[in-house]
Amino acid sequence: MKFSPKIFLYAAIALGFMAACSSDDGGNETPTVSKTANLQGTGDSARDILSNEDFDRLLIQIAHSANTKPTATTINNFSAFLRKHTFKSNIDIEYLQITPPSSNALALSDITDLEKEHRTAYNNGKTLAIYIYFANAPSEDDDEDEGTFTLGAVYRNTSMVIYQNTLQKFDAASASLSITDLETATLNHEFGHLLGLVDLGTPEVEPHEDNEADNHCNVEGCLMRAELRFGNAMAKMLTSRMGKGKPVIPELDAACQADLRANGGR
Repeated sequence: MKFSPKIFLYAAIALGFMAACSSDDGGNETPTVSKTANLQGTGDSARDILSNEDFDRLLIQIAHSANTKPTATTINNFSAFLRKHTFKSNIDIEYLQITPPSSNALALSDITDLEKEHRTAYNNGKTLAIYIYFANAPSEDDDEDEGTFTLGAVYRNTSMVIYQNTLQKFDAASASLSITDLETATLNHEFGHLLGLVDLGTPEVEPHEDNEADNHCNVEGCLMRAELRFGNAMAKMLTSRMGKGKPVIPELDAACQADLRANGGR
């Protein structure tokens, strides 16, 4: 059979057409989500959360197991806290129930692995996404002999963990504090760090960082006091406020509020 330039040309055109069709079909695949903007250091997104300059919507993805979902009142309190101190009025809460690990205690690497496996909410357009994991096990850094029980932690610019299992134990041991009290205080305190407090991405207008506890406030009664990091100290602080007739959940003091306003907050 003789070689025909025309046949070769027609075959090339047909192959090109098939390739184009294949490319068009591939366009229907789910695009790859960029995660880079959500994998930065703690406090790096403080201004983005506080202001509407680049993002005007917050999507809060709450990962939890069957028995660690926060109360509806806690989330209402948390949403009110966000609206009070940021310019985000468009806030959506998304719940994500996951199968928890069987570990008796969680290392930070366990928590980041879970986030990598389950998190689906990332920055997209004008939406800034936050991931919060309500854990079913305590922190591996807890020290029962010292009486230090970690309640929550931030570990990236849009990631944090609440040790719900530990909060539930303190709730069971307290005759006066409710699980909502403990959840709200912990959630607001840890999110204060995502907002860059204190001097963790949001500069201080006037010095008020505790010299003995980095990134915490030295003003008595402030939400960002170091006492709110650990269970026994928090329970004591909240119970004392209740006994004095004060609101159980501390507010941000004037110095912390000034810092947030200077960095784009309300």
